[in-house]
Parts: sequence; structure tokens; C-alpha cells
Amino acid sequence: MKHILIILALFCFSCNEKAQTQEKKRDQFAAISSNFNQDWANQNHWDDGLAEVAVYEATRTIYGKVRSFDYTYITVSEDFNKAFRVKTDDYQLKDLYKVLKVNAFARIPTDNYPYHLLTSMFFLRENALNLDKMTTSSQEWCGNTFKEYLQDHKGFNLTYHSYWDTEGDGETKIAAGILLEDQLNYTLRALKFQEGLTFSAPVLESQISSKVGKLKVYDANFKISDDKASNTWKVELTLEKDKVNTYYFAKAYPNVLMKQNTWDGRNLVLKDLSRYAYWQQ
Repeated sequence: MKHILIILALFCFSCNEKAQTQEKKRDQFAAISSNFNQDWANQNHWDDGLAEVAVYEATRTIYGKVRSFDYTYITVSEDFNKAFRVKTDDYQLKDLYKVLKVNAFARIPTDNYPYHLLTSMFFLRENALNLDKMTTSSQEWCGNTFKEYLQDHKGFNLTYHSYWDTEGDGETKIAAGILLEDQLNYTLRALKFQEGLTFSAPVLESQISSKVGKLKVYDANFKISDDKASNTWKVELTLEKDKVNTYYFAKAYPNVLMKQNTWDGRNLVLKDLSRYAYWQQ
């Protein structure tokens, strides 16, 4: 009986500790919202029926070699319906809500075959911090992987279909109050940029890969500075020692990402920017 009580006590302690950690992350997430422009996306700029198409010169290390390719980021307003959580075809429905979609597409050549990456992120128009939904997929000659992240008040529900052994098909949860590293290209555009601004937030490592992985969350630190040499706002993201990403954003609205350098070589340099209806022939 004594042993059972000890086990129950340890179990309760573990549950309480986990709940306190999650609550701390939620509080931390709420605290950083004051550093962001909540109305950043609620501007007429996004209601002209056109998409922002940004093409970057990119690099990424695959099979131990740095690969060069184009990475295209498409940002456009859409009306979602709650029933299916996709762009609606019926604008008379009562369950519509507005999002900004960011599609990131790349075809990466390697020595033997190309990689194809497509990531779709959907942000609530009223809050650039709020990633409502993300899907990311990878296709190459070894197989294809698809992952979907749907947010609710408890965090993200991740459903995955991976071709890797020990992963396969499955579901898991990601706690609330966490930023995804992949959303930062967009979310950081809404910062209230100012010299010397600093804050901390939990950040989930990049999910743009063929694996689900360990879903590592960093206690990350952000630092904003005025990079006068490039006339941009510079954001340094320290995930942990020796893991630092830097992002450079245009000072004028809509604060386009001009350049990105990450600790593991996922680099971007803007080479072309336009607005047009890419879906029209």
C-alpha cells in the first residue's frame, strides 16, 4: 500500500510539474504579444485581390553539400470556413474567418534526384502570432511525407504520414504557447521594431523536412536592432548556444523579409518581389 501511495504521489507531482510548465509557456506567449502589431495584417494592402510573390536565392545542406535553389514565398488573403478549415467556395456561409496564407515552395536539385518542399501556413488576420493551421510536405525519390498542424486552445494537433521507420502514420500534441520556427518569416514582420527590443519565447525547431523528429522546443531569445548598413531591421534569434538565426526585414510596410541566415545553413536572399494573381492564366 505504501508503495502505491508513493507511485501516486510521484505521478501527481509529474502531472503538476507538466501543467505548470505549459502554463508558464502560455503566460510567456501572452506576454510577448505586446511586442507585435495586432492589426499588422488588417490593412487594405492585403485586400487588393493580389498575392505577394517573393522569390529568394536560397541554400540548404542536403547529403553534406550546400545546395543552391530558388525558394518562393506567396502571401495572400483568403476566407476560411470553420467546417473544413480551408478556403471557402461559398461566401454566404456564416462560419467564415479571414486568414493570410503563406505558401513556401522549393525544388532543390541534388546529385541524383530533386527534393520538392511545399509548406502552407495560415495566420489569423487579427493576430500575426496566431498560426491557425500549417501543412508541410516533402517529396523525393525515397518517398513522400505529409504533416498537418491544427491549432486549438490546447496547442497544435499534429497528424503525420512519414515514410521513415519508427514514424509511419501517427498523431501527437504540441503544447500551447509555442512559436514554430517556420512561422517567423511571417510573424516577425508584425513586430513593433525598435532598437534594443528583447524578449523570450519557446520556439519549436523547423518542421520543414521529411521527418517528424523529436519536436525539440527551445527557450529562445529575440533581439532587435537597426542594421544601418543594410537599412533593415535585424532580428537575432538565439535558440541555444551556437544556434543563432538572423532575419532582416524592410523598414517600410509590409516589412518584407530581405535576408535570412540560420545556424544550419537555411539561408535566403530576396531576389525578386511582385504582386499579381498567380492563379490566373
